[in-house]
Amino acid sequence: MLAPDINAGERLMNVFGKTLAIGLLSVAGVAIAAEATDPTVKAWQTLMDGQGGNAKILGDMAGGKTAFDAAKAAEAAAGLAASSAMIADVFRTQASDPKSKASPNIWADYSGFEAKAADLMKAAQAMDTSTVEGVGAGMGAIGAACTACHKAYQS
Repeated sequence: MLAPDINAGERLMNVFGKTLAIGLLSVAGVAIAAEATDPTVKAWQTLMDGQGGNAKILGDMAGGKTAFDAAKAAEAAAGLAASSAMIADVFRTQASDPKSKASPNIWADYSGFEAKAADLMKAAQAMDTSTVEGVGAGMGAIGAACTACHKAYQS
């Protein structure tokens, strides 16, 4: 009878650990590769990510996924309004990057793009953040403004 290999488990864990590390590095490489390289496009993406974060906070409250908190809702709505006021300036310079979703329609119809950004800002400013019902109603207007802009200006 063969003696049990007491080191087999250790070798298996070592192989497993290396395989896991390679897999994680591969995933991280894909995530890094998915990021825009053009600094102008990175600025667009950073602005839109911030807006998405604030919209998620508000949407989660409105949808009952998180507890309603009037102070956090007011902060998120204010952040959304402030970042919306920056859209026209941040997108003023046309740039190109394979990771960008910005359509050339933005610069072909810049005044229309500015108007849609202003619509979002107005919707965020008008949101009643004192009640969950107010946040829900405001999210309807914010969602409509986001959709209108993305439909016209996102590729």
